[in-house]
Amino acid sequence: MSFSILKQIGDAQKKKAVVDVRPGDTVKVTQKIKEGEKFRLQVFEGVVIRVDRKESHTARIVVRKIASGVGVEKSYLIHSPLVEKIEITKRSKVRRNNLSYLRNRSGKSARLQSKDFDRAAVNDVTVPEEAPKEAAEAPASETPEAPETPEEPKETKSEA
Repeated sequence: MSFSILKQIGDAQKKKAVVDVRPGDTVKVTQKIKEGEKFRLQVFEGVVIRVDRKESHTARIVVRKIASGVGVEKSYLIHSPLVEKIEITKRSKVRRNNLSYLRNRSGKSARLQSKDFDRAAVNDVTVPEEAPKEAAEAPASETPEAPETPEEPKETKSEA
């Protein structure tokens, strides 16, 4: 198989729009869980400590939280159909792509310095709709115009 065919298959699996997740973000990941024949939604909230292959169809984030005094990490494929939604709740200032040093810290030393961001704009993942091709390609003669009115003769000043 050639690389271009593999790329086409991978691009077909990608979601149209995803949230721009960065290391240091506190996110809520909503995931579909199948139990028997039923599906339910489960939310996992934590700090993103790693983002891998951001532009690929195999893009992955690692989210960490402390539950009952024990560190829990989960890895999510961003383009997976089981990942329903990713919502950024807080954004922090970090200088690394991999925040694995947070695993060794607890309490105040594990805190990250938050920074201001537009939460509504960041979490908006609507796909901008393209203009209809029919309207863009329609010739000028077919476009509806204002009704034609007979032009009145303009008065000109005569040299008298």
